[in-house]
Amino acid sequence: MPHLIRDDDVYVLHLDDADGDGTGENVIGPPAVRQIGELLDEVAAADGASGLVTTGAGKFFSTGLDTAWVLQNVEQVDAYTQSVQELLARFLSFPMPTAAAINGHAFGAGALLAFAHDRIVMRADRGFLCMPGVTIGASYAPGSVRLVAAKVPAPINHEVLVTGRRYGGAVATELGIVHEAVAQDEVVPAATKWVREHGHLSGRTIGEIKASLHADVVDALRAEVSGVGDQAAIADS
Repeated sequence: MPHLIRDDDVYVLHLDDADGDGTGENVIGPPAVRQIGELLDEVAAADGASGLVTTGAGKFFSTGLDTAWVLQNVEQVDAYTQSVQELLARFLSFPMPTAAAINGHAFGAGALLAFAHDRIVMRADRGFLCMPGVTIGASYAPGSVRLVAAKVPAPINHEVLVTGRRYGGAVATELGIVHEAVAQDEVVPAATKWVREHGHLSGRTIGEIKASLHADVVDALRAEVSGVGDQAAIADS
């Protein structure tokens, strides 16, 4: 299950679901959404906390939404998608420096989660970042599209969304999709180093600035979601 490890003044959030549903792909299912929200509460309230790093485990950062749950709970998909969007909005405006340490594959909502951080460090040799919706017939909520558009340089953001291309760390860095690509054992340390270097900025002001900077994205992410369940029902028919 998702959990926190504190490294002095920096919290590292691990998206590890190996002890949860057993997939090992660190999916962001309904239980994970609740658990991550509670962990963010803990970090925000912690004395002396100056930054947050998010990483996965094994071969995966996160493969995104729990598609197995979606196909079994079509009537709840809109509410589920809404909760994920609201979680992304919270990361986007979190009141301290944040960095995503992409240790492996980051697909769909997993990639979106990375984009919601201030900085992205990716493994250079293995693992892909991808928005595969177009290849599987699944669209995105408007807030998700706005998030990619805000965080990925144009015209690459268009390519990311409409081609489903998979980007390795070196290419993603070259195209400005992520900030740096490093060796596997340097992913979390590099993300932690950046967060710690900017930790003195932690607090209400940085949260307000990020919320204002990305006000349109935050509003779109928090807007009511509808129709996603209809897509899931079609896919399951």
